[in-house]
Amino acid sequence: MEYKCNLIVDSCCDLPYEAIDAPGVELIEFPFILDGQEHVDDLFRSMAPKKFYDVMRDKKRESPSTAQLPMNTLIEAFVRACESGVPTVYLSFDSALSGSYDVACLACEEVLGQYPAAELYVVDTKLASIAEGLLVLGALEQREKGLSAQEMVAWIEEARYYVGSQFMVDDLEALRRGGRIPAGVALAGAKLDVKPLLSFDLEGNLTLTGMARGRKKGIRALVEHYAKHVVEEQPAKRVIVANADCPKDQGRLRGELEKLDHGIFFTESHVGPVIGSHVGPGMLAVVFWTDDRRKEKLSVADRIARRVKERE
Repeated sequence: MEYKCNLIVDSCCDLPYEAIDAPGVELIEFPFILDGQEHVDDLFRSMAPKKFYDVMRDKKRESPSTAQLPMNTLIEAFVRACESGVPTVYLSFDSALSGSYDVACLACEEVLGQYPAAELYVVDTKLASIAEGLLVLGALEQREKGLSAQEMVAWIEEARYYVGSQFMVDDLEALRRGGRIPAGVALAGAKLDVKPLLSFDLEGNLTLTGMARGRKKGIRALVEHYAKHVVEEQPAKRVIVANADCPKDQGRLRGELEKLDHGIFFTESHVGPVIGSHVGPGMLAVVFWTDDRRKEKLSVADRIARRVKERE
């Protein structure tokens, strides 16, 4: 089958590799440092999740670190896309959590200077991990329906606001170390001995959505979040569940979701090493298609601006 556009995705989508292993889809692998050696996030094809997370559990070993995508890696991928002759869209990792989107925009501009007739687009997903992954799966489905590259860009820029997500972490220390949350929030969570629940705001920033006392109650909170926000009219409800080396808890989460809703089409995955470096072992996540998140999040100023625009 000939597609009207190709896709480039990055490893921060945390999907199983087989989910994206398709003609015309290229994976860009984020780098990370583990035990002083540089690796690439290849969706755990070359390293078992347990091996990675055991390093994080060992307080005597240095915590893994991450970096944004190198300019050369992006340029090489974009050159291949332009030389393919097929219009291509890159679904980029959340710009609020990484500078890689900005680097990708610069790389795209440079490559299009060499290939001015090519169609190459970079889109900010404003999402991370399997929330980004759900958007990628949706884009793959839309590509099958024959979307052009420009239509794909428009679809992604709208669909990213319909991704519902919630994830539970064991504590907030790893996020604090990575500068993703304030130190005061992490300290408060540690003192209360609770399991933080997080999601993304409209700009892709991490936001604390709740706390649960213990993992059982945390799993229950994830299920309740799904029940409250899932779009019911879907013919087949696609849900992604993922874990950071806590597969038994993922099994419990899936089981509770199945009890609630027999119409779910599941994808199960692991939280990869780049995202895992910032959330630590024990993360548990659920994502699904929801209603437009902008409806609930518009500020008063934005609502006024919208009404003014409607009158013009």
